[in-house]
Amino acid sequence: MEQTVRKLNWIYYSQMIIALIVLSAMYYAFSKGLYEPWDRMSQSGQIIQYILIFDALITIPLGLYLVKLFKPKTDQQYFKVAATRILLASNTMPLGIAAYYAFGCYQSMLWVAAIAAIAWYFSKPTLGKMEQEMKPEDPNMPTY
Repeated sequence: MEQTVRKLNWIYYSQMIIALIVLSAMYYAFSKGLYEPWDRMSQSGQIIQYILIFDALITIPLGLYLVKLFKPKTDQQYFKVAATRILLASNTMPLGIAAYYAFGCYQSMLWVAAIAAIAWYFSKPTLGKMEQEMKPEDPNMPTY
């Protein structure tokens, strides 16, 4: 179990490294004027914004609900499901950062990236979380 959590932590923190690389590259390109910011009110700009927002609306809840949906029984199954959860919950983070700078520091895209960062935080793999999610549900347990 500990080895599974360790491997999942590599995936978890690599997502943050990817976001930091995107942030650094886009900030550098924006501050040096290496590109012309996109018009956020153009048709293509609005389509890109809609795609990014719908990506966040679909993948973040799906990623956070994935373990309950599949109920893994072995460490290997848990690794696959938890790795997918991390990737789905945080894939919008670097995309939102890139869109923030691509649209010339458009605040709404930063909020999308921030929501993905919060979802990324809640997908952190720990040994206790893994034990709790792999524990079989007791059908005699009352629910309120």
